[in-house]
Amino acid sequence: MTEVGVRPMRPDDAAQVLRIYQAGLDGGDASFETAAPAWAAFDAGRLPGHRFVAADGADAVLGWVAVSPVSARAVYAGVVEHSVYVDPAARGRGVARLLLDTLIASTEAAGIWTVQSGVFPENTASLALHERAGFRVVGVRERVGRHHGRWRDVVLLERRSAVVD
Repeated sequence: MTEVGVRPMRPDDAAQVLRIYQAGLDGGDASFETAAPAWAAFDAGRLPGHRFVAADGADAVLGWVAVSPVSARAVYAGVVEHSVYVDPAARGRGVARLLLDTLIASTEAAGIWTVQSGVFPENTASLALHERAGFRVVGVRERVGRHHGRWRDVVLLERRSAVVD
């Protein structure tokens, strides 16, 4: 297996990040979105201090993780929503867990006390990953949105920091 490292996401990662994002969307169980946004929209919607890529020794991006604020209200400054995507060819190699662990360390160092995500119930690999990383199921939002012509449920997950007071 090629050595995998995690580093901050850079603008020159855009094409690889968006390709991986689109591959996840094309799989049908990653998001309500069906098309990855342009880089400008992706960049504007995510906090710059908490965006990371996993890359191999040749600097090929294998996956990415990033967070968005859940609200502009000051009382929610410590709550973010995250996304994690892994290139289909790199799945099963621990890339997502490495990215999540890096994200958790980064957000906790910044005083963020809650990281949340919404996952389709059919995405059992993601649910298991999040459970292993210390996330808990808060509940299921039933029929919260339509995706490819059918109603979908979303499992709401959160990880509360044990170190941010």
